Amino acid sequence: MEFIETSLRGAYVVRLNRIEDDRGYFARGWCREEFIQHKLNPEIKQLNIGFSHKSGTIRGMHYQLAPHDEAKFVRCTRGAIYDVIIDLRAGSPTLGRWYGVELTADNGAMVYAPEGCAHGYQTLKDETETYYMTSALYVPSAVRGVRYDDPAFGVKWPVAVSAISAADRDWPDYQFSANTPEKQQFHA
Repeated sequence: MEFIETSLRGAYVVRLNRIEDDRGYFARGWCREEFIQHKLNPEIKQLNIGFSHKSGTIRGMHYQLAPHDEAKFVRCTRGAIYDVIIDLRAGSPTLGRWYGVELTADNGAMVYAPEGCAHGYQTLKDETETYYMTSALYVPSAVRGVRYDDPAFGVKWPVAVSAISAADRDWPDYQFSANTPEKQQFHA
């Protein structure tokens, strides 16, 4: 696997090193030891699958509060998504910044979103499926989110929104505390 650091501290795009022949290819999609070498959380507590019927569907931007905060390792297994991470970690040099990247079934790229970051995605094709691992169990009382169009972050989504849950649409405006730096707008 090839680990490519993003503009957010601790977040990575991971590319497959494919061994190809006339049958197709073989690649390692996860390795505990490689995660440890890159100082990434190697715990896997859950495997989740998300399926969306329509292009333009947004899922997110979610995170969980400590002690249930979770790292996510995301791959698109059918179709295509625009995957977004927002850094919400107090004291992080990239606090308030976001990073987005296209993940497709064809490119096989994956994203590692560290603990303390909000994560979500928008589907770019109909009938899109994602597969992702989390380092912590889902705890409903710890779930929080930021709105996909919150002006505090200014995420630029590639297509018009066609579907979103009421919960994801109705998160309140994010408020930086007095101890956090002013909002900065950055994108990939």
